[in-house]
This record gives sequence, C-alpha cells and structure tokens, in this order.
Amino acid sequence: MEKDFISVICIIITVYAYFPYIRSINKGETKPHVFSWIIWGIATLVVFCAQFADHGGAGAWPMGLNGIIIFYVAYLAYIKRADSHITRSDWIFFILALASLPLWYVTSNPLWAVILLTIVDSLGFVPTFRKSYTQPYDERLEFYVLMTLRNFITIPALENYSYTTIIFPALTGALGAIFILMVIWRRKKV
Repeated sequence: MEKDFISVICIIITVYAYFPYIRSINKGETKPHVFSWIIWGIATLVVFCAQFADHGGAGAWPMGLNGIIIFYVAYLAYIKRADSHITRSDWIFFILALASLPLWYVTSNPLWAVILLTIVDSLGFVPTFRKSYTQPYDERLEFYVLMTLRNFITIPALENYSYTTIIFPALTGALGAIFILMVIWRRKKV
C-alpha cells in the first residue's frame, strides 16, 4: 500500500510538472528540442516496459505516464517549430534508442535494453544541454526540478529492486540535477 501511495505521489508530480510546461510551449515561452523529447519518449516507454517485465509494479506506472506525455511534448515541439536544429549526433542517439528493442529481443534480457536506453537518454540530453547553455531562459527550470525529484521518489515505489528497475530513474535523476545546476549557473552568467 505504501508503494502504491508513493507511485500516486509521483504521478501527481508528473502531471503537475507538465501542465505549466506544456502551457509555456503553447505560449511560445519554452522551446524544447524536438529530438531530445523524441529520444526521451522512446527511452522512457521502453524502460517502462522493462520495469514492468521485471515486476517493478506500481513504481513503474509513473514512467509509463511520463513516456506518453513526453511524446505529446515532442509533438508540440514539432508543430510549434520550437527547436528543430537536428545534428548528426541527434540522429545517432535516435537510432540507438530505436536499437534498444532489438537488443532486448536478441538478449532476452531487459537489463541490456535499460542500460542502452539510459546511455541513449543521457546522450539525448546533449541537445537540450547545448541549447540551454547558450539560451538558459528557454527552458522552465521548475519543470526539471519536479521531474528530477519525481525520478528519485519513484525508486522507493518500485516493488522489485534490480538494476533493470533502478538504473534509469537514478541516473536520469542525477543528470537532471546536473542540468539544473548548469542552468542556474548560466543564468547567473548571462
């Protein structure tokens, strides 16, 4: 019951974080990098499937909801033409994200897909880091704070602790914290 409650808290944080973020995209205040969001969407949904397959239970549900919302943000980024500067490395990260499913299939082990996706998701953050370094006010920092917090809170909600279920939220949470610190530092410099 406690894990279900923590999972519900994570779902509430997810929804609460996305509403103002999506609104700011629609107003043209936030300009997400479309490829980062596509890569994150693929990674998040496949990790959700891997967590679910490894009996992550209620702790996996926030990841599933997040994956669906991430694809909506990618869609908005695309139709709003927010930041569509696509580099060769962006394509490489995209292809690697797509490669996670065949890797899971070939190895019959979701851990390998999660490891690849955690790496790809982290590398998929590069376009957003790059853009936010030069334009630190183009992203809503509050969103990243809430999502980083959510990633760390999700871990105790998991019903099965394994590398497959923990690696992704732990490392993406840590990366989110680094991103937040970088943006704060850049905003003070600009």
